[in-house]
Amino acid sequence: MDERESLIERFEVHRPQLQAVAYRMLGSLSEADDAVQDAWLRLNRADTSDVENLGAWLTTVVARLCLNMLRSREHRREEPFDIQVSDPVISRDSGGDPEREALMADSVGVALLVVLDTLPPAERLAFVLHDMFAVPFDEIAPMLERSPAATRQLASRARRRVKGVTPAPDADVTRRRRIVDAFLAATRGGDFEALIALLHPDVVLRADKAVVPTPQPIVVRGAQPVAKGAMAALERAWFTGPAMVDGAVGLAMAPHGRLRVVLSFTIIEGMITEIDVIAEPDRLSQLDLAVLDA
Repeated sequence: MDERESLIERFEVHRPQLQAVAYRMLGSLSEADDAVQDAWLRLNRADTSDVENLGAWLTTVVARLCLNMLRSREHRREEPFDIQVSDPVISRDSGGDPEREALMADSVGVALLVVLDTLPPAERLAFVLHDMFAVPFDEIAPMLERSPAATRQLASRARRRVKGVTPAPDADVTRRRRIVDAFLAATRGGDFEALIALLHPDVVLRADKAVVPTPQPIVVRGAQPVAKGAMAALERAWFTGPAMVDGAVGLAMAPHGRLRVVLSFTIIEGMITEIDVIAEPDRLSQLDLAVLDA
């Protein structure tokens, strides 16, 4: 085996870990792939003869690349995936891999990606590397040009944001999550009858004017019409996951880790009686979103 083949083999051993770090940092599979590829190019150009831990070295490189990408994204203050909610979440002829993207989002947790996207870049890096990949603070601190103590504080602030507001009692959260999970599963599976069984006959769905979009907010009444509308959102459901929304169980839709839509539910006696669909940026920014405990 020549030197290049050996380098490729050593890099591939660490690729899954690098991909995992980059995806949690960026929330986008395509951007994560770019960061990992860039790390490979840098490895090719670098002299790593004195590197004792190649995995740690590569993780640092990927983390720095992701940090720069997040800072550039924040500086531009633009939405890199500017789609309309009424359109398919990811175009299947755009060169992307929507199935892989959806599976990755599901495995990590849509709510976690949404909350991470609200964090400043430095907090996101400190939290992801330390809390999710057990990187010591004294190794993270140089990446941020801060002391280990200051880096610890960044991770602590991020951790509080991920946990969110104090939720309802555990038993209530468990019951509501079971219903919300069933709603999402029925929508993803195209199971109309299962969806009908979760909805009160007089259920009311309210969607703000950014959802379709329309000149005026939309109000839909009755289990059948509401269920039909949910079936029409099948593809979007694959980028949707449970989240704590202002202390109650709801759903968040976040293609590429960027929040687009939130569904807030009113549940009475085990039936969904109201659904509030929120897509207007101002309303989304006012919501307190947090990760549900496993």
